[in-house]
Amino acid sequence: MAEKKQLFQSGFTLVELMVSMTVMIIVSLAVGAVIVDGQNGWSTMYDKIHSDIFTDGYVVRKKFDSLMRRASGEKIYIGDQNQSVEVYYYSDGSATIDRYMRFYQSNENMVLEYGLLSPKSVLNREIICGDVSKCAFHQVGRSVQLILVLDNGTQKNTVITSAIAHN
Repeated sequence: MAEKKQLFQSGFTLVELMVSMTVMIIVSLAVGAVIVDGQNGWSTMYDKIHSDIFTDGYVVRKKFDSLMRRASGEKIYIGDQNQSVEVYYYSDGSATIDRYMRFYQSNENMVLEYGLLSPKSVLNREIICGDVSKCAFHQVGRSVQLILVLDNGTQKNTVITSAIAHN
């Protein structure tokens, strides 16, 4: 009798290879899409955080907080329609309140004005930031709250901060 030899070959068939390659391509495309989406999100947030509008908001918040803490809580005046705040403070080495500072919106700028009380005169004006679309001040006791909306047409930043006059 003639013996038939069966050939057993180990390995994968062409169909198995095609299926596994298809699955790997789909998984690779999904992972690539996730990576690209993550990078786009990171770039968008980086651009927002480092834009002028957010930097200006940070500067206004810090300046408002530090200067309001230096002010006297006895005399705080909120201007017409809550558009400005004027506070009084002691100059260095003075025993009486002899200076004032006023935050207000002028056109699209947030302005800080320093001056003498007697006679009332302006010593300095500085523009703290631009692109101001809304500015409002509110007072509760010795605390003053600032609500500021900065808008440059492409981005919008709302700054809400409050400080207590300590002197």
